[in-house]
Amino acid sequence: MQYKVYVWVLCNTGGLEQIPLRQLPATVENLALTKNNFPIIKPDSFAGLRALKKLSLDGNNITRIKQFAFRGLPRLKELSIQYTPLQMVAQFAFAGLQNLSTILLSHNQIQRIEGNAFAGTSNIKLILLTNNPLIRIDSSAFSSLTNVGHLILPSGIRSIEQDAFFGMDTVGLLKLAYMDLKEVAPFTFRGLSNVLLLTLQESDLGVICADAFTGLTQVETLQILNNKIDSIEELNFTSTAAIKHLKFFGNHVLETPDPNSIIVDGVEHLQLVSNHFPCGCHIHTLLDGPLAEGAHNLTDFLQKNYCISPLEVNGRVMSELDIDSIGRCSDQLTKGNLGSSAASLALGINSMLLIAVASCAEWRHVRLLANRLAQLLGHVAWRRRRKR
Repeated sequence: MQYKVYVWVLCNTGGLEQIPLRQLPATVENLALTKNNFPIIKPDSFAGLRALKKLSLDGNNITRIKQFAFRGLPRLKELSIQYTPLQMVAQFAFAGLQNLSTILLSHNQIQRIEGNAFAGTSNIKLILLTNNPLIRIDSSAFSSLTNVGHLILPSGIRSIEQDAFFGMDTVGLLKLAYMDLKEVAPFTFRGLSNVLLLTLQESDLGVICADAFTGLTQVETLQILNNKIDSIEELNFTSTAAIKHLKFFGNHVLETPDPNSIIVDGVEHLQLVSNHFPCGCHIHTLLDGPLAEGAHNLTDFLQKNYCISPLEVNGRVMSELDIDSIGRCSDQLTKGNLGSSAASLALGINSMLLIAVASCAEWRHVRLLANRLAQLLGHVAWRRRRKR
């Protein structure tokens, strides 16, 4: 007796409103159900197709993927769900996939990834989420996802909750680009470990909060590239972090960080190149602090980094400045000193307010306006540089 072995099954543009599991041969290895009309993928939708290696569901009217939708597919290597109206990756939607090498989820309408969406899934070479309107990454969105080659997220992310990557272990590349954040929140990267390359680039990072990188461990290379950073409350890389390379390139930092908030003891190699920092009276704080000291060569640091403010020195290499002529912030500034334009404005207005015996609330408001002006000047410079 002879048995037919069905390796390929193609049912494209067939008008299917549900997955025809009973009609599919158990021997199928490559299944394409593209451009049909089924809106929901239910739990165990493909149970019994134990030989299945490649599954394409592109172009369907999929709006929901329920928990454990792809359970029971031990040989599945590639899963593609693209060009659908799917708006959310639900909890456990892609859980427990042990041998899957590729998940393609680009060109959907995904706005949210719930916690534990990929829990227990391992040995994936690529998770592609580009071209989705993903605004927020929830806590534990990628928790318990292990041994991942590349995780590529879309542009436009506005919020990453704490512990978004908690329990994520052994990652080749985690790329976060073109984000528009108000802040990098405390414990954003807690529980993320054994990463070959983590990159934050071409983004408005807002404020890097205290503990933003606390709990991140065993990183070969951390890249912070070409971002706008309003302020740095803390960069804390102690010896437990074990960061081999920290590359801080091309960033526009609008406020000089407090040197006591910068700890780079856990970084083996620190590189700071083509960054823009304030060059008013706070430049001494920067040059005496851990960032400049971590570069090991002050002359090299001055030659490879630039001024963002005050306006008259914006874009100039730091080495061109007469550092000694710039008064420290606690000193009496002289006429020849390079002081921040925004800081000078704040000092002048604050003096007038003192004469007028202004209230504390007014004082804080004016200082806020002056600081905001300094940030605005830096932001404009950063935008111009990105357009070049």
